[in-house]
Amino acid sequence: MSSHTISHALLQRLHTVRGFVFDMDGTLVLGDQRNHGLKPLPGATQLMRLLTGSGIPFVVFTNGTARTPQDYAGSLRTVGFDLPDGCMMTPVSSCVELFRRCGYKRVMALGGDGVKRPLEEAGIELVPPTGKPLADAVLAGWYPECTMAELESACHAVWGGARMYSVSQTRFFATATGKGLAPSRIMSAMIKDMTGCRVITVGKPSLEALRCAGWRLGVRLKDLAVVGDDPEMEVPMAHRGGSLAIAVTSGLGTEDAFMHLPEKRRPHMILQGVDELLRLWRDNTCK
Repeated sequence: MSSHTISHALLQRLHTVRGFVFDMDGTLVLGDQRNHGLKPLPGATQLMRLLTGSGIPFVVFTNGTARTPQDYAGSLRTVGFDLPDGCMMTPVSSCVELFRRCGYKRVMALGGDGVKRPLEEAGIELVPPTGKPLADAVLAGWYPECTMAELESACHAVWGGARMYSVSQTRFFATATGKGLAPSRIMSAMIKDMTGCRVITVGKPSLEALRCAGWRLGVRLKDLAVVGDDPEMEVPMAHRGGSLAIAVTSGLGTEDAFMHLPEKRRPHMILQGVDELLRLWRDNTCK
């Protein structure tokens, strides 16, 4: 439902929220395909300041892995967000927690520093994508430079027993110039087609990603609100965890696209942008 038809019950639920999970591209900012030239969307920096002042914790969870969480946080700070490094998450953030629980020691990472560095910092050995290596897992991230030889090596790792993971299975992400293609889906699709493996998603919209965010915030999933612009990402993730699903139409998804989701999978709220969420939160806190 749009901001003009939000029920009193939903407004009450919004006010019981104890933590927020925000998407980045199309929700808080727009930039190019490598998240350069970022520009805050209306109300975004003000909403962050209001939540911080109200003592409401939040994380910004981008499915992008072109950079490390620390680098993304730094980029947001340069355009006006008061965002500590610990408030920034990527799929590799949830991946590290999952790999630790699984006891993985050796991982082939198809990606750059944004994928590799967090794994290295967690003490995981990186297996180069060459030849026919043995690994516990293969992780596909942001890697538009991936070669056929590297994909072949990843297939051999899977044939040798490695589990296949992808940071995201979305087809597109929002940029200032329109839709950008997601390399992780392209790479994992090829590996799956060749090996018949199951591809496990560690970023949005997986429940694993939401659980990691909730753990970091110290908030139960049912007390979270998830805010995003993609009908295939944040909304289904919120429903999987029983969280409040708030859609914004400032990025990929239109109101029509959100309303064409199955009834039980639609957002609880559809807003034009986080500036409307700012107004709703401010109006309710002032009552």
